[in-house]
Amino acid sequence: MPGAAGDFPGRARAFGDNSRSSTLPFRLMSTHFAPLKNDTFLRALLRQPTAYTPVWLMRQAGRYLAEYRATRERAGSFMGLAKNPDFATEVTLQPLERYPLDAAILFSDILTVPDAMGLGLHFIEGEGPRFAHPLRDEKAVLGLQPPPPGSLQYVFDAVAAIRRALDGRVPLIGFSGSPWTLACYMVEGGGSDDFHTVKTMLYDRPDLLHHLLRINAVAVTDYLNAQIDAGAQAVMMFDTWGGTLADGAFQQCSLHYMREVLARVMREKDGVPVPRIVFTKGGGLWLEQLAAAGADAVGLDWTVNLSAARRRLDDRVALQGNLDPAVLFAQSQRIRDEVQKVLAAYGPHTATSGHVFNLGHGISQFTPPEAVGVLVDAVHELSEPYHEQVRAAKA
Repeated sequence: MPGAAGDFPGRARAFGDNSRSSTLPFRLMSTHFAPLKNDTFLRALLRQPTAYTPVWLMRQAGRYLAEYRATRERAGSFMGLAKNPDFATEVTLQPLERYPLDAAILFSDILTVPDAMGLGLHFIEGEGPRFAHPLRDEKAVLGLQPPPPGSLQYVFDAVAAIRRALDGRVPLIGFSGSPWTLACYMVEGGGSDDFHTVKTMLYDRPDLLHHLLRINAVAVTDYLNAQIDAGAQAVMMFDTWGGTLADGAFQQCSLHYMREVLARVMREKDGVPVPRIVFTKGGGLWLEQLAAAGADAVGLDWTVNLSAARRRLDDRVALQGNLDPAVLFAQSQRIRDEVQKVLAAYGPHTATSGHVFNLGHGISQFTPPEAVGVLVDAVHELSEPYHEQVRAAKA
């Protein structure tokens, strides 16, 4: 644990405090949800036998779908879409109306958390997210506090509404950005090619950066727990920019805080396990450390050799991934061939293995929608033989 940050004063709840009092209390809605009809995704994350390999896609609800674009136009803006539980529910369910996916993921954005901290999130067409008040000096960082009560209620309302609308069809995934990834956007003020501003803080003022990361870790923990309380059946932490860090800095600035979050995110709700997934883009170097961080599954980007990853981790956690998103621009037979390669790379399943098929990163907005249908059908069809060994053992 970075020592400099420990001496820095802050108002965030200390991680030594294991109380469940959240900085994000929310209005509890009805939790009488329909029984789950397809639990294949959850079973795979928990490394329990399944009849086939489940599949969902990062950004599966998005701009590649005409119906999404129409809903966004009605909403007026991305934030108008994300902050309206009815629109968020509609968009979340759109890909499930087209494809037999094995999970839904909450439609939202990782930057809703810093937006609720007062940084003023907005989206610029063609440029992506921007913050009106980035954290560029000591005063701004020291003045930062976790999201105030009620500021993210629209997210939790959406989670509950989506669970009701799903009617038990498939599980719902909640998510957050990692503390480091949120910090990148909060300091840079948006996306970046080199993250020079936040990395300057890392090397010149590590005390300030670790103060920010501690606050983010508290906020992410409370945010994920509140999503679980509202109805999320699995949660995922996106460490999108962890791979931009040098070895050593990754462990101090990203992995450490993800461990702290995972240690305090609920493992079950009402006696039912809630699997947790971590995904560090560019994190192939640190797979063993990610697997030991406390999650049930580790997501892999498309640069990682899936066979080698499984050997390295020896089925201690489930794996998620890792088709190159660009494959979806190819012809149908090539998509099927590439799906087969990923399934073969993971190999035959055992009674304690788990694989969730996904892309190695988010789906491109230019993806032909029919390609996704080919992918999903191919995963379901071609994966069954890899589960025969487990079925035969149970017979």
